[in-house]
Amino acid sequence: MPDAVLQRIASLQTDSGLFPSTRSNPAIFYRRADTNVFFTAITVFTLQQIRASVSSASQSLIDQMRTRAVAAYPLFRNKDGLNTYNFWPTRPSQHFSNGYVFRHFEHFRIPDDIDDTAMVYLTTSPTSAELNWLKDKLPQHANLTNRRIQTTFDDYRQLRAYSTWFGKNMGIDFDACALSNLLYCIYQYDLPRNQHDTDSLAYLRLIVESGRYRDRPFRCAPHYARTSLIIYHLARLIAAFDPPELRSIRPRLLADAHQLAATATNRVEQLILATSLLRLGEAAPSVNLVAIEHDVNAFHFFIAGLLTAYENPVLQRFAHRPLVQMRWQCEAHSWSLVAEYLVLSGSQLTEV
Repeated sequence: MPDAVLQRIASLQTDSGLFPSTRSNPAIFYRRADTNVFFTAITVFTLQQIRASVSSASQSLIDQMRTRAVAAYPLFRNKDGLNTYNFWPTRPSQHFSNGYVFRHFEHFRIPDDIDDTAMVYLTTSPTSAELNWLKDKLPQHANLTNRRIQTTFDDYRQLRAYSTWFGKNMGIDFDACALSNLLYCIYQYDLPRNQHDTDSLAYLRLIVESGRYRDRPFRCAPHYARTSLIIYHLARLIAAFDPPELRSIRPRLLADAHQLAATATNRVEQLILATSLLRLGEAAPSVNLVAIEHDVNAFHFFIAGLLTAYENPVLQRFAHRPLVQMRWQCEAHSWSLVAEYLVLSGSQLTEV
């Protein structure tokens, strides 16, 4: 069923091995092409998840896309040759690639992060030595190792959870979706668990139990900032590994996914909620896929808050506002979400 969608995705991959994406801020009429590893890695990861359920021809296509993507990963490896990865190319730095202003300011040059690193590890074949190195590296940047988080809720500040960033001078940052991806990597490779893993899982449980992930999604996941995306990442982690620490939140995730699916206006958002329900063993409402390309083109999966990194409480009050945020879109990744829904739901798409 998703063969045509996969062919569409493959046609979008460039000679560099990357899938094109854009960053934009409609409030200031800003839009630029963006060169990053994130959308390429998460697209490949999403396709890997459905590989066993598609035709042999589509399996070969997924393998080809993965091979081409992996060849581009070294461009984003740590600038000093360490085995962590950056959102943007590192040598030389191309932060805010293809831009005119932000790329000239060192402030906007971000450190390597757990999200890109986890997705690169999940779409390659890291050695045991590389995996053990990463597991030893993560606690060095976790909360309370050298710094204390200032940007989360007061009652979570004692959690020794992993920070989004590897940078020594970057503030500690908790993001539920990035943590879900990192924990997926840790479980996938059966790496030894410690207090940082336990507290990261506790953070994920607490934001759901408290309802904060509904009321304050930006504070819970500042780089995704939508409840639907938090549900999607949590459901993927739970469905794959069923961590005992997260079993208590399944009913809340299911109830909220049903409610949000009924009110979401973008159909890509509807189908990621349906995918989440299906992953958790729940019947999901069907999504009308006719002319879905209009919703694909309007959907954004990731944001960057220009004030998010600041720990100043005054600036933090404005960090959630769209005026100081960039939205990232990637057509290939949005189509991979459609393909994922087609496989899990058994739906059909007659035209792409």
